[in-house]
Amino acid sequence: MRILIVEDEPDMLRTLSQAMREEGHAVDEAVDGPEGLYKATEWDYDAIVLDGMLPEMDGFEVLRRIRLIKKTPVLMLTARAKVGDRIHGLDTGADDYLAKPVDLNELAARLRAVIRRSQGDASAIITIGDVQIDTSSRRATKAGAPIVLTGGEYPLLEFLALRRGKIVTRTDLYDHLYDENDTPMSNIVDVQISNLRKKFGAEFITTHRGQGYCIDA
Repeated sequence: MRILIVEDEPDMLRTLSQAMREEGHAVDEAVDGPEGLYKATEWDYDAIVLDGMLPEMDGFEVLRRIRLIKKTPVLMLTARAKVGDRIHGLDTGADDYLAKPVDLNELAARLRAVIRRSQGDASAIITIGDVQIDTSSRRATKAGAPIVLTGGEYPLLEFLALRRGKIVTRTDLYDHLYDENDTPMSNIVDVQISNLRKKFGAEFITTHRGQGYCIDA
């Protein structure tokens, strides 16, 4: 999944970005309110981690403006831990709220949860026929047998599974699986789709010619 982290403290930004990349996310960064607002409204992210205390435009104002045009899940991350601040953030449109100092494992779990909820899934386990995908452990099984997935195959599988029953375009896949600094090979999606079909069955992922790919619900 592709996420945006808006944080003005360099060490914190570096720590958060590295941790979320290790979780398998593609990560874009912004260091102030205007940059965060620009990226949040120009690109479609699966989730945004937004610091409340930002230079030039605070996170609450950034969130208010995002909510005028986008429904992207937003997790507020800030040192403002008073109940009133949390209420203000949630009422402004935040999907979750986490106070600093942050436990990185909790942040990762909360991000997984808000992304699932945004796609209509409450459970961490996605079941499609005899295939089960555990979004918390990033593992999959078929008929109870574990399937070995590469670091590139799992995000693609999860992205399609969360949108099962819907056609996903190639552009969507590139936009959500790679960050702004990535330059993936032009055929990487085709290669990974082919590999997933070999592991889960030729009919598991359907190609809709000229439209995209779909995992049937």
